[in-house]
Amino acid sequence: MATDNRINFWRRNVKVPGSVQPVYGAQHPPLDPRLRRTYPKDTKPKFNNLKSKKASSFHEFARSTNDAWDIDDEEDEDFLRNPSPTPLGLHSSTQNQQQQQQNEAGHTESAVSHKPSSPVTQAGNLQNVQEEEDAECEHVNGKVIKSSSDAYLSTSSVRSTLQKQQSLPVRPIIPLVARISDQNASGAPPMTVREKSRLDKFRQLLASPNTDLEELRKHSWSGIPREVRPITWRLLSGYLPANKERRELVLKRKRDEYFGFIEQYYHSRTDEHYKDTYRQIHIDIPRTNPLIPLFQQPAVQEVFERILFIWAIRHPASGYVQGINDLVTPFFVVFLSEFVTEDVENFEVAALPLDTQRNIEADSFWCMSKLLDGIQDNYTFAQPGIQNKVKALEELVSRIDEDIHNHFKRYEVEYLQFAFRWMNNLLMRELPLRCTIRLWDTYQAEAEGFSHFHLYVCAAFLIEWRKEILSMIDFQGLLMLLQNLPTIHWGNEEVGLLLAEAYRLKYMFADAPSHYKR
Repeated sequence: MATDNRINFWRRNVKVPGSVQPVYGAQHPPLDPRLRRTYPKDTKPKFNNLKSKKASSFHEFARSTNDAWDIDDEEDEDFLRNPSPTPLGLHSSTQNQQQQQQNEAGHTESAVSHKPSSPVTQAGNLQNVQEEEDAECEHVNGKVIKSSSDAYLSTSSVRSTLQKQQSLPVRPIIPLVARISDQNASGAPPMTVREKSRLDKFRQLLASPNTDLEELRKHSWSGIPREVRPITWRLLSGYLPANKERRELVLKRKRDEYFGFIEQYYHSRTDEHYKDTYRQIHIDIPRTNPLIPLFQQPAVQEVFERILFIWAIRHPASGYVQGINDLVTPFFVVFLSEFVTEDVENFEVAALPLDTQRNIEADSFWCMSKLLDGIQDNYTFAQPGIQNKVKALEELVSRIDEDIHNHFKRYEVEYLQFAFRWMNNLLMRELPLRCTIRLWDTYQAEAEGFSHFHLYVCAAFLIEWRKEILSMIDFQGLLMLLQNLPTIHWGNEEVGLLLAEAYRLKYMFADAPSHYKR
C-alpha cells in the first residue's frame, strides 16, 4: 500500500487506520525512500533517474518525495491492538536487513544501533544529512544512551560534508544530544560580577511584598538567571499574582483544580468522541525532542499526555493540533530545574517525590495554557493566525531584504512551505531547547511576545542565513536548507544577537505601516 502512495505528497489514505493529517514543514525534509537504504557495494543498484534535472518547482519536488511523518501500517495495527505506550526506541531508516526481517515477524528489539554510511554518491550525501537529523540514540536495559555516531561526527570527512552542504562554520563538535543547560548551569565557569549583580537584582525584586512586574520584565528581556527562572516565568506568564502573600494560596488552588480536571475528564480519552484526539497525542509525544533522553522516559510522556489531553478537551474551538506538544517542553524543563542540580536532560523524573512531580505537571499545564490563550487563533480551524503571520513575514522580508524575497520568487519557494513551522512551533524545531528557553525569557518579558514580537524574530532569523540562502540555486536545495538550518551549536550569544536584530526591526517597522507594506 505504501508503494502505491509514494507519489502522493504529505497525504495518507483516509481509509487506512491511523492516518495522520498533513503538517506543513515537518521536522525532516521528505526524501525519496530509495535514498534512505544501504546496500553492499557489489549489489548497490544504480538509480539513473536520480541524476535527472533538479526539481525547479514545488510540484516537481512533491512528485519525487514522500511524507516525512509517514507511519508504517504495521505500527498502526500494533497501536490498535495494544493501546499501551509505544516503544521508546527511535527507529532508524537505515536498520540492517536482519532487523527488518525481525520486525516483519512481529518481534521487537531492545537495542537499536545506527551505523552511518559513507557519502560516496549524491544518494549517500542526502542519506547522511537525514541520519544526522534523525534521533541517534540507542536503548540498553531500558535506558537511553548516546549512539556511537557521536564519534563519527568528529571525523573531518563529515565536518567537510556539513560545511559543503550547510556552510556550517568550523566550531568544536558537541554531542547531538544537545545540552539543555545554559551558561549558569552546573559545571559552567563561576558567575561574573555582572551576572551576580543581575541575580541579586532579581532576588530583590522577587522578595518584595508586591513584585513590580514592569521592572521584572525590563530585567528579564536580556535573559533570566537560571536560579530564579521558574518563579519569574510563573509571574510573567500571569500564573502567579504579584502579591507575595497570595502566591502559596493561588498555587495550591490551581494545582488542585488541574488534578480535578484529571479525575473528571482523563478517563474519557477512550470514549468515541475523544479517542482520535488522544491517539494523535499518543503518536506525537515520542517525537517531542527525540534527541533528549529526558523526554523518552515513560513518566514524562505520561505527564505530557495528560497535559495535552486536558488542554484539548477544555478548548474545543481548536482541540489538539500537532505542534502544541512542543510548547509544553520549555515549561516542564524550567520547572524541573528548580529541583535538579545535575544535568536535566539525563535526570530520572521518577526519582522525584510524587508531590513534586504533580506540582511540576500542574504548573506546566497552566503556564502553557496562558501562552496559548494569546495565540489560539494559530490552532483554530484553517489556522488563520499562522496564515496571517506568514503573509506578514513575506511582506516584511520584501521590505528589509529584497534580494532574498526575489530569490524565493525566482525559484518558486513559498514562505508557507518553511515559515508555517516557524509560526506553528515558535521556532522550537529550528533551535536547540536551551536556545528556546533563552528566547522565551524575552518573549515573556516583551509585550505580546509570542503573538507579535515572534514575527520580527522570524524575520531576523531568516536574514541570519542570507549568504547560505542566496548561494542555493534550486528549489530543492533551498527548501532543504530552510528546513535544516545548522543551529546545533547556538547558545545564549547567538540568541542575544538574534533578539537584538528583531528588536531593531520591530522599532523600525511595527509603527510604520507605510514601510511595512508596498
